[in-house]
Amino acid sequence: MEIEAHDPTEGVYPTDNWVHAMEVRGAERLLFVSGTMGLNADGSPGASLDEQLELVWVNIRAILASAGMTLEHVVRVTSYLRDVSYASANAAARVHALGGRAVPTTAIVVQTLDSDWLVEIEVIAAA
Repeated sequence: MEIEAHDPTEGVYPTDNWVHAMEVRGAERLLFVSGTMGLNADGSPGASLDEQLELVWVNIRAILASAGMTLEHVVRVTSYLRDVSYASANAAARVHALGGRAVPTTAIVVQTLDSDWLVEIEVIAAA
């Protein structure tokens, strides 16, 4: 499988820690990961935004591993944030989790189904 970022510098606004598009060639498998929350194994939410951001990426790693994949296979990230003030911490957690690898990403501010859930992240992975 080959992946190639497409991040034009002309005719569209610049990116920072993400790219406009990711082309995937020769993938045999695609994994669409449901929105994943920052919950402990017992289903309780992390006590803070930072804890939930850590847990959400721990949970995503476990889900990817169940399919024989790692964070290196992630080609798209969508974050659902309970508050706009969470955007910077969310971006930093994503950059850290992906080891600085830029992928197409979107963050949306939403009302979550449970007020204790501060962030939910879904990913698409390819292998």
